[in-house]
Amino acid sequence: MRTPDEVAAMQRLHGLGWGTRRIAAEIGCNRETVQRYLAAGGWAPCRVPTRPSLLVGQTAWLDERLRRHRGNADVVRQELASELGIVVSLRTVERAVSHLRRELAAEALATVRFETPPGRQLQIDFGQRQVAIDGERGKVFLFVATLGYSRRIYAAPFRHDRQSSWLEGIESAFQHFGGLPGELLLDNASALVKHHDPVTREVEFNSRLHAFTRYWDVRPVACAPYRARTIACGDPSAKQPVAKPPEGARTSAAWATSSTTPSPGGASPHGEPGRRI
Repeated sequence: MRTPDEVAAMQRLHGLGWGTRRIAAEIGCNRETVQRYLAAGGWAPCRVPTRPSLLVGQTAWLDERLRRHRGNADVVRQELASELGIVVSLRTVERAVSHLRRELAAEALATVRFETPPGRQLQIDFGQRQVAIDGERGKVFLFVATLGYSRRIYAAPFRHDRQSSWLEGIESAFQHFGGLPGELLLDNASALVKHHDPVTREVEFNSRLHAFTRYWDVRPVACAPYRARTIACGDPSAKQPVAKPPEGARTSAAWATSSTTPSPGGASPHGEPGRRI
């Protein structure tokens, strides 16, 4: 599509007696384009075909579900199909709820953050990233532990995020911080959770995690999905996002200098429970 100035130039040159082939060469377009604009008598915006949206009349339903799922448009899309029989793309749902998501973002910015008391809570999670090891790219799983009051972070890389890595990472975090928190805030990871009810948010931890936390005298607390800026470290219904790896940590050498690696073999770095953080 040509600009209004280019179309005006076509009309001006045509009025001076130029042929469409010469005008096309001057403007830098094909001859048919010149002929089309001259026949139309000037520039006109591109006509976009319109069709009724499948989501017309669902504004209230979308508002309620988007708030229930804290802005997760993909979950709303799945419930549209399962409950209302409306099958649309994720992009269609995102366009329909864009104003609602802006409202949720504004509400989140207006909230006041509160923290846990010192020594009460340690939040743990796993992330992953591609790094170069001996010249070959591979996936590294990053264990991250964050103190609820000071926001101090401990991170350690693993080859997987299975249960052994979780427990080894937690013990290494205890050693790194030099003490124990009152409680562990963790995501609903399958390696640690036996059963999770997404409706009631009731969580049943597996027996090994229970034995682990009894040994270290800490209390496990499960959390709900991350909700930006409204998260409070003392709120067990919310979780902070996973911390990013240290800047530049994309090679094995960088990981070695930027992260503390847990002791090999999953052995406890403490031996016995220690003091509180």
